[in-house]
Amino acid sequence: MAADGHTIIGMDVDLGKALAAVMGLKPRFVNATFDTIIPGLVDGRFDVGLSSFTITAAREKQVNFVSYYQAGEGFYVKAHGGPALSGLASLCGKSVAVETGTTEQTDARHQVAACKKTGKKPDTVLSFNTQDEANSAVASGRAQLGFADSQVAAYIVLQSHGLFKLSGHPFEVAPYGIAFPKSSSLDKATLVALKDLMAKGIYAKILAKWGIANGAIHNPVINPKVG
Repeated sequence: MAADGHTIIGMDVDLGKALAAVMGLKPRFVNATFDTIIPGLVDGRFDVGLSSFTITAAREKQVNFVSYYQAGEGFYVKAHGGPALSGLASLCGKSVAVETGTTEQTDARHQVAACKKTGKKPDTVLSFNTQDEANSAVASGRAQLGFADSQVAAYIVLQSHGLFKLSGHPFEVAPYGIAFPKSSSLDKATLVALKDLMAKGIYAKILAKWGIANGAIHNPVINPKVG
């Protein structure tokens, strides 16, 4: 999701509205920094977390997920002079901008030790509260590259109007999940509603609108088994 003035926009918002319509609910969207969403679900501040969450075993211990998409990780760099990249190993010796609390932050930090182990200069991880701040770090040259989910990286490039380009190909493909408190029953109702949107073609239309149809799934489940 992204904030456009006071309006929150994005594929997740469109999907959330469509799910709510099927379920007879009126959603209220709250723009929160990524690393506060799961804690907010756990302590009862939020009922649903819909913000491109990669499903991981660690996160499944805290919340329940309904899978709804799949994406990899990807790099974006300045369109002119940005480094060529291919996978995590190419981070060695480079400064990388990430959003706090994301899978990419975790992977970039783990790569520091991996680089040292192979005798290479480690990457420098610059973490920011928002994706916009991470993008600004790349634009200003403070970071050599940005690291985000592949479809997020593609959207950043699209919206940059030629400032950024993708570097390398998506990797580490994994499912996305809509997150719910462990005590909630909304996960089961959401799964039924999502299958209804898929059957009616609404799900496909939402993904096509945002240019991310290549990550569509066909069999959503609650808490899929992940590595």
